[in-house]
Amino acid sequence: MDKAEQTMLDNLRKNTGKTLEEWIESVRGKSFAKHGEIMKYLKEEIGLTHGFANLIALKTLKSDAGSVENKDDLIQNQYKGKEHFLPIYEKLVSEIQKFGSDIELAPKMANVSVRRKKQFALLHPITKTRFEIGINYKGQEPSGKLLASGNAMCTHKINIGTLDDIDAEVIGWLKQAYEHAG
Repeated sequence: MDKAEQTMLDNLRKNTGKTLEEWIESVRGKSFAKHGEIMKYLKEEIGLTHGFANLIALKTLKSDAGSVENKDDLIQNQYKGKEHFLPIYEKLVSEIQKFGSDIELAPKMANVSVRRKKQFALLHPITKTRFEIGINYKGQEPSGKLLASGNAMCTHKINIGTLDDIDAEVIGWLKQAYEHAG
């Protein structure tokens, strides 16, 4: 379990008076089958925040990355039908790991979060034709390959199509985001 999830679990009990297990039992008693149904119930009828409702829904349905035993399965599933992007992912990870020994890779269902003290990058095979590096670098103006993201998870993005797109500029932006996250 990562630190962010542990903090959410601690705050869930503190703010609602119930543990995650108690919330899961309560939600299962309603026989919801879909994530959206659970979210709607918890937010509209119970009054929970989006974050708590999402956590409970994911854990109830076991559809979050934390419920998967083998994290390598998450990566393999991300690249099904997008296998041509796997060398891009592997090269990026290899380059990022040269930045320091304090890097954590956290595979999720759709992407891999790259963290130092906080997330500084997100590696994401978006579609069969687009691989995206999300970058957290608040206060940095978009420039060159670094584009504004329009995504709440990352302030910027870099689109990658081939291995050749991973050049000194891309590695430089990742390195700056890494340094900014420490």
